[in-house]
Amino acid sequence: METQIIELEKKYWQAMQNHDYETVKKLTFFPCMIAGKSGLQSVDESMFKKMFDSVESGKIKVLNISDVDEKPISENTTVLGYLITLEMADDKQNSPMKCVCTSTWIKKNNNWVCALHTETELSQ
Repeated sequence: METQIIELEKKYWQAMQNHDYETVKKLTFFPCMIAGKSGLQSVDESMFKKMFDSVESGKIKVLNISDVDEKPISENTTVLGYLITLEMADDKQNSPMKCVCTSTWIKKNNNWVCALHTETELSQ
């Protein structure tokens, strides 16, 4: 299961980078929970689409995903943690941003979908 889930997480980030809403939507359980520097949100599909559309295409570039740790909870639930290095197109400093992320993936209708994602920017 471990290889499958990290590959899905990478596919999710690739879709975010490519501004591919259909792939992101297929990999998301709605309503999903998102936690980050702007707080905690429970996001339904229509709100998620508005948030997705507000981010310009090509704004996010994934440079690296490392230090992956997965903890299966059951045959239908797993949690994943990792470090990610991102480059933001509008970053004035042009320096990569490092974040620690966690995701909770659940199996629904025989497909894995992300129900919770957290992202915390690491101090420089």
